[in-house]
Amino acid sequence: MTTLIDLRGGSERPRHPEKEHRPDNAAPRKPDWIRVRAPTSKGYHDTKEIVRSLKLTTVCEEASCPNIGECWAQKHATFMILGGTCTRACSFCNVATGLPGPLDPEEPLNVAKATAAMGLTHVVVTSVDRDDLEDGGAEHFVRTIAELRRLAPDTTVEILTPDFLRKPGAGERVIDAKPDVFNHNLETVPRLYHSVRPGARYYQSLRLLDTVKQRDPSQFTKSGLMVGLGEEKDEVLQVMDDLRVAGVDFLTIGQYLQPTKKHHALARFWTPEEFKALETIAYAKGFLMVSASPLTRSSHHAGEDFAKLRAAREKALSA
Repeated sequence: MTTLIDLRGGSERPRHPEKEHRPDNAAPRKPDWIRVRAPTSKGYHDTKEIVRSLKLTTVCEEASCPNIGECWAQKHATFMILGGTCTRACSFCNVATGLPGPLDPEEPLNVAKATAAMGLTHVVVTSVDRDDLEDGGAEHFVRTIAELRRLAPDTTVEILTPDFLRKPGAGERVIDAKPDVFNHNLETVPRLYHSVRPGARYYQSLRLLDTVKQRDPSQFTKSGLMVGLGEEKDEVLQVMDDLRVAGVDFLTIGQYLQPTKKHHALARFWTPEEFKALETIAYAKGFLMVSASPLTRSSHHAGEDFAKLRAAREKALSA
């Protein structure tokens, strides 16, 4: 049994050159509740073949998601657009960093083709950060949403975007493309941004989520946090309050899992009971939907959760 599954092939270039000279951070032994089985099912291999045939990238693989076996067995995959190399160097993330290549003009269409081929009723599209692009990749998101609406008109669309820092008007372009769910993860508490998300700004991320609601109140907004990076519970509760002020509907909270010894140190494992307590508090603060567990990830069970989110809004409006 294992937790993190690295399914990418080898490369002469290190995935994280900026981390090569950092001191090693030994991770504590994983508790039983965090372990998952390696993927072996036919559904998993069928999904892999569709992804490969259309030359697509998935965050499931690039971020070494522990849920890949479960999700791909059901032909659920989270597509990662704008290439596979990120211009940021977040200390927690396992996506390759460096100078990206040019955009693939066929990628938006291929995402839509894969969505149709897999019969997805709900699709999640995320991306790397592309600070090298004038619009941060916003137009590529817009094109992807348009192709999904054309080839898979009955599929609901959830996007998980970068922060579009210093890209005026970029976020608004994506909002106006009208995805069903606009997700942007805060990831951690403000105190840890310098060490965890050095290229990001906490209040820029909050501002983006607030802009979605100001510009289109009908769009669902979503954000996620990791715990186990060294945050305190009171700090997590303050982030919840900040997100509610920004009108965020859906909160996900999951356990940080250290990808390699060069990544950000794992401070501790939060217990299932602690996650349940966070979920209870988050609902009390007014979130329509909350998913909090050790293996929660932004796109895990996204389709089922979207149905619950929509039902929760309808119930609130009819009350």
